[in-house]
Amino acid sequence: MIEQLEKIVQRHQELTQKLSDPETMNKPALFRDLAKEAADLAETVQLYSDYKKWRSDLENDKAIIQNETDSDLLELAKSEMAELETKIALVEEQLKTMLIPKDPQDSRNAVVEIRAGTGGDEAGLFAGDLFRMYQHFAEKNGWKLEVLSSNAQGIGGFREVIFSLTGKDVFGKIKFEGGVHRVQRVPATEANGRIHTSAATVAVLPEAKEIDVDIDPNDLRIDVFRSSGPGGQSVNTTDSAVRVTHLPTGMVVSCQDEKSQHKNKAKALKVLRARLYDKAMEEERAKLTAQRRSMVSTGDRSAKIRTYNYPQNRVTDHRIGLTLYQLDQVLQGKIDEFIEQLQLTERAERLEAMKQ
Repeated sequence: MIEQLEKIVQRHQELTQKLSDPETMNKPALFRDLAKEAADLAETVQLYSDYKKWRSDLENDKAIIQNETDSDLLELAKSEMAELETKIALVEEQLKTMLIPKDPQDSRNAVVEIRAGTGGDEAGLFAGDLFRMYQHFAEKNGWKLEVLSSNAQGIGGFREVIFSLTGKDVFGKIKFEGGVHRVQRVPATEANGRIHTSAATVAVLPEAKEIDVDIDPNDLRIDVFRSSGPGGQSVNTTDSAVRVTHLPTGMVVSCQDEKSQHKNKAKALKVLRARLYDKAMEEERAKLTAQRRSMVSTGDRSAKIRTYNYPQNRVTDHRIGLTLYQLDQVLQGKIDEFIEQLQLTERAERLEAMKQ
């Protein structure tokens, strides 16, 4: 651990020197990247500095206890030594956690896709509830949400809605929402009050930059068509909707929310780029693990990560066994407790993997 921490200190010193170099200052993109890396390391460097000081103080106290005869000094040294040992033990655990390699994708923005699964119209209404939940969560975190594509139901839900989230460490938080979400409630359209179970799938993709995914224009087929609203009625008199097909993979992305064909094409390419990047990352991860974990299953309610039970005001995350009786608050975007516990679980798994 000490060897790794010394390397971090050395790297932080190198970054500090580079940031004061006029040549670096004249390159805004490089300066920004180096400044971010230095800021990410700063907390670890400071904590390690405190750790070394406390270890030194502890050795001094041990020397006093071995050589000092004054009873008052001995008592003071013993008291301070006990306090330092507690501090050092806590900081060692913190430093171990800080040394866990971060997922390089965590600092990226994200593209989120919500689709109605099993349950008909009720599944579409639930997809709308999830979308609004993430809207609230984005607002609480100061993130920008932009709808890239949507296929709305006339009754207020979505067959599909795709949006981007832009802000600080977006993917590192929202990635845990990927999977099948199940709802248990009495549908508004149900006359005899029976509880129905429906599902919606959520896919969370790290946003890809152009340098991450090189898309050959010759690999694309661009089709334009007239936008339509719920029920198929025309909502635009021009061919502004865009369908982009990536011929090598067969991926298809359609966008019709904007009145501008150019804007719809740009949004479609953003989604396509994110999907291609995620596919490449999945293939890379598959090489490292024998069991590939799919972010989104079939939409079947048996492949669930979380259940939202309206009669009991209960939400359960099945991955970590956490249940909150705060469904009304969760739907207002208060999903922080789930995400924090999932982050802790992920860190613990990575720490365990480092020991092996």
